Amino acid sequence: MNSGTDPSGPDVSGPTPSESGQVHALPAEEAVAQGAMSRAGNRPTADDMLPPVEPPSAGFLVQLFLVPGVIVAIIVGVWLTFHWLAHLGNDPQAYLRTLRRDNEGRWQAALNFANDLRGPGGAELKANAELATEVGNVLNDEVAKGRTSEQSQQLKLYLCRALGEFAVPEAVPPLVARAADLSDLETARAAVEALAVLLSNLNAAGTTPADLQQVTAAMVAASQSDDRRLRGSAAFALGIVGGEAAASQLVLLQADASDDVRYNAATALARLGRDEAYETLAEMLALEDIEAGPDEQSQSERYKRALVVVNALKAVALLVDATGNEPPGGIVSRVEALRSDPVSDVKAAATAVAEKINRKESAGL
Repeated sequence: MNSGTDPSGPDVSGPTPSESGQVHALPAEEAVAQGAMSRAGNRPTADDMLPPVEPPSAGFLVQLFLVPGVIVAIIVGVWLTFHWLAHLGNDPQAYLRTLRRDNEGRWQAALNFANDLRGPGGAELKANAELATEVGNVLNDEVAKGRTSEQSQQLKLYLCRALGEFAVPEAVPPLVARAADLSDLETARAAVEALAVLLSNLNAAGTTPADLQQVTAAMVAASQSDDRRLRGSAAFALGIVGGEAAASQLVLLQADASDDVRYNAATALARLGRDEAYETLAEMLALEDIEAGPDEQSQSERYKRALVVVNALKAVALLVDATGNEPPGGIVSRVEALRSDPVSDVKAAATAVAEKINRKESAGL
């Protein structure tokens, strides 16, 4: 027997792991491998080589179940909110219940209600006299409470807007009361603007307020306010109200210190077919184009000038149709000059009015 070899022992004549470039096994891995070999005849199974199983931590369970659940709940809540808002307009009583609740979020319901009245499905709501009366009561109650918070102010503004969207006379009295109350100028202006819309709706429906004289008186009082924005809104609304008292006040408003008030008064007079508007309309048509720079202010001023001139041109067209007469010579020359205005909208409007005047001249020959 060769003393240099022992079949039962390891061969120490070969290279060691470090000599052959192999990496030493970690102690834990070595223990697992040895235990597995001893149990399976030096042949470890796949299960023996798996890492030990540890129970999940509480943080892992929260991430796995609780966080996705919260996200799903938020998504469902948002969907239910939009679903509720989408169907709220089909139930007027739901709006009234929300508006009667004494909480700070009622102004949002009033805004949504006004938008629904103005929307494609609002025709039925606009004709609901009982609903208009109840909304007016909510407005009167809020005013009676004397609150001055921002939420209360917003609620009153949007309730006025909602009442203006109706097409029934029952919506008039609460708006007239608010327009005549000059102690709250912001609400008074909202009521005046809402009355202008409401009166247009009533005219389209072929009906009139029960007391048009009271409406006119409230508008005239608002047009005499110290607040120029309220005077401007009242000037516009007086053109919707109509009548001799309204026209007489509009003639006076053409001498107002505010450009906006004068311009609104002139276009309102033109809507009523009163040629007293021509003097102020000539002033509006004479406004020169503004060279707009990169800043927002100059761009805004140029846009406003274009808007004023276009409105003046439309007013001239209304007067030509209403009176059947040609405009004064100074108006005609200004219209002709505006046909070459650098602003395309002004140029298009001036061309249309000039052609109308020319047709009127041809018909008079």
